[in-house]
Amino acid sequence: GMENIMSHPVIVADECVSCGACVDACPCDVLELGDECARVMDADSCIACGACLDACPTGAITEIVED
Repeated sequence: GMENIMSHPVIVADECVSCGACVDACPCDVLELGDECARVMDADSCIACGACLDACPTGAITEIVED
């Protein structure tokens, strides 16, 4: 059957400077820039590639978790 494993990056809001680097780095359009910080817009599309982790200049994205 269809396995529905949702992965998503964990963003620490206090450390996010809303630079948009993670949004630009994500190949699957998972992230968007919110009012306060970046946020996960489409967890279904996350392939846990780690691009956002590498792109974040402040280390605000700590890990990618699977629900």
